[in-house]
Amino acid sequence: MRIFLSLIVLACCGCTSGFNQPASVDAQHQTFFDSLRGFCGQAFEGKITVDTPNLGTFNNQRLLMHVAKCTDKVIEIPFFVGQDASRTWIIRHHGNHLSLHHRHNHQDGSADTLTQYGGHAVSAGWTQVQSFPADTATQQLFVEQGIPQSVDNVWQLMLYPQTFTYRLVRPAREVRVDFDLTKPLQTDLTPW
Repeated sequence: MRIFLSLIVLACCGCTSGFNQPASVDAQHQTFFDSLRGFCGQAFEGKITVDTPNLGTFNNQRLLMHVAKCTDKVIEIPFFVGQDASRTWIIRHHGNHLSLHHRHNHQDGSADTLTQYGGHAVSAGWTQVQSFPADTATQQLFVEQGIPQSVDNVWQLMLYPQTFTYRLVRPAREVRVDFDLTKPLQTDLTPW
């Protein structure tokens, strides 16, 4: 009887193995990465949709993202705030996970002391949304730079048919910028 029940359990497990199984981590990451790479060469205007508490982040500044450089492993997206071209988001596909890092340069092209911070996607996420908690090197950088409140940062990138979203969340802080993907723009701006 025990053998018969074991065979039934094995048969049932085999019957459902092809249904409702989540995609692998790499498949989710690859789909997200490829979808974002499909916008290569295009720029999009954005706006602050959440700024909690209201710190006036980027007030009265034109916000523009430019999916500028794309390979099968790296996407670089300069983020222009008015005339400030110091910020670039770098999304890397490492083969089994994604990472997001922020490059900050001065106008002369030299690196800011607060640069290359970010994190790695620690789960499969979704094909539309990926989350990047601050990694250990980033947390150490934030402590060294005197901004320990940022060690709990989580960055999210969201990609829907009409909107790309960059979001930063941590306890007592949220900033969200939504970019309109229905109105691609041309830009001659270059990052510092």
